[in-house]
Amino acid sequence: MRAAVVTRYGSPDIVQIRDVEKPVPKDNEVLIRVRAASVNPLDLTWMSGTPYFARLTGGLGTPKDTRLGADVAGQVEAVGKSITRFKPGDEVFGLSRGSLAEYVCALDTDSFFSALAIKPAGVTFEQAAAVPVAGLTALQGLRKGGIKPGSKVLINGAAGGVGTFAVQIAKSFGSEVTGVCSTRNAEMLRSLGADRAIDYTREDFTRGGQRYDILLDCVGNHSLSESRRVLNPGGRYVGVGAEHGRWMSPVDRMIHALVVSWFAKDVVPLMAKGNGDDLAALGHLIESGKITPAIEKCYRLSDAAAALRHLAGGHARGKIVITVD
Repeated sequence: MRAAVVTRYGSPDIVQIRDVEKPVPKDNEVLIRVRAASVNPLDLTWMSGTPYFARLTGGLGTPKDTRLGADVAGQVEAVGKSITRFKPGDEVFGLSRGSLAEYVCALDTDSFFSALAIKPAGVTFEQAAAVPVAGLTALQGLRKGGIKPGSKVLINGAAGGVGTFAVQIAKSFGSEVTGVCSTRNAEMLRSLGADRAIDYTREDFTRGGQRYDILLDCVGNHSLSESRRVLNPGGRYVGVGAEHGRWMSPVDRMIHALVVSWFAKDVVPLMAKGNGDDLAALGHLIESGKITPAIEKCYRLSDAAAALRHLAGGHARGKIVITVD
């Protein structure tokens, strides 16, 4: 089968489409024929080996796992003997490492990089593939923030993958939503349901007079002290992203947030993880029309390097999806 692979760390130019051995499911695995996948900043970390801290688990000199991808949507081709929830022919979506390929094996358990759910009939494979990493991060982050009807929510980095899901999920809770984005993305955010868009090229949200119950930070381009001053009493800062550096960031920011959270109740660290029930809930929100995955562009598997190059540019609007014939 064909798969996107990297044999060394580097830029998207090192990504190759190679013939590799088709996986065979273990007893607790599901073999999926991939119909669509999507790319995430996580793939850039696996590909580039930066921040360097990631190499402690991913391989110091060269990648231990040469395949890319985590989000997947497709059809079950075979199941291990201990699998009871899925059967061949089922249409599923979820998380599995190495999904930028024609086939992938997924564990039938919830963990940081694994989760599966049945794809609702009214949801396309492309829409489903856009959901797992970004949708779960947005949903779990808003829950950590204590979202409820009437909450005033600020989303920093609202035009990205996580942000576009967060805007719509927050609106589905009945919240008042403000998104921080560039000039060109303001109208898109309003079309997704945002009540207000802040153009970061003209206004620094940390210096404005507005206060919020939840700040979902998908960028991490302001200090924690600057971000916390926009919170209402009892409000919460939830960090789900940070600008990537060469050494530890965003890990250092996560550690900082964790330490601060021991003393400050308004800082909530988040490590989103795979959850099949949450995936199913997101799928039903899409099928009901309450959420529409914002997909900027679809690439073919053969153009995976171009898709990652697009993502690495830092200005993707919503999700970038890869279709697999």
